[in-house]
Amino acid sequence: MRRPYGEDGNAMVEFVYLSLLLMVPLVYILISAFQVQRAAFGVTEGARQAGRAFVTSSDSAAEGRAREAAALALSDQGVTEPPTLTISCSPGCQTPGATVTVTVRHVVRLPVLSLLGTLAPVIPVSATHDEIVDEFQGAP
Repeated sequence: MRRPYGEDGNAMVEFVYLSLLLMVPLVYILISAFQVQRAAFGVTEGARQAGRAFVTSSDSAAEGRAREAAALALSDQGVTEPPTLTISCSPGCQTPGATVTVTVRHVVRLPVLSLLGTLAPVIPVSATHDEIVDEFQGAP
């Protein structure tokens, strides 16, 4: 029995079509997940380094050094936008034994969808780190 000639190659076309239909969303989801994970690593290390920079510097330069340390830690992960940094102290910021809490926040814009401007979906990522001011620090 002979096969009709009109069916040759249909399986290959269907395979390619279904592969593209399934692979494109999967690749997009993976790229988005990698960007969120990259930002999560960056804000975690940024909060840690900002806390260390803050407690080891003098009163006048402490906040600037903390912001620079957080930005540097984020840039190591490929995040170029400056983070939002919040520093709170109890009882006093440079008082020996005081606890300094640093929170770093960043907003991840999803790839391709960021072309929508303000309507684009975003994923907020944040990290908090507590650092204690050394009780036996040197005198200024």
